[in-house]
Amino acid sequence: MTDPHAPARSHPTVAAYHATRAADIQLRIADAITSFAGSMKFVYLHVVVFAVWMVVVESTPWPTLTLIVSLEAIFLSTFVMIGQNRQAAFQQAKADHDFVEQELELKTNTELTRSIHVLTVELHRRVVEEGDQRP
Repeated sequence: MTDPHAPARSHPTVAAYHATRAADIQLRIADAITSFAGSMKFVYLHVVVFAVWMVVVESTPWPTLTLIVSLEAIFLSTFVMIGQNRQAAFQQAKADHDFVEQELELKTNTELTRSIHVLTVELHRRVVEEGDQRP
């Protein structure tokens, strides 16, 4: 049974990923931006800001707002691509780690199977051959 108060163990690649992200200020800023941009707070804030802008700040057809929204879309799409690249690199690192671990497990299992076979053959030899030699 596991201790509920023990710290949760995570995949070594996940731990390395989090350590790398925490160590780099640019990555922490990018994470904060993408986290906020992917939230409902972001949506609600934009609804309010756009509504106020259209009603109070600028009359139709809102050329400045269109420019701002277009620039924001460019930057947000860049953050999405950065996030996708980061996720792909993370998945590759995790897959590489898992492959190495599985290969090690396969090697260990093969060695154990061979050892069991040798022991079984030796046990059989002793039981059968020595049993036949008894009077």
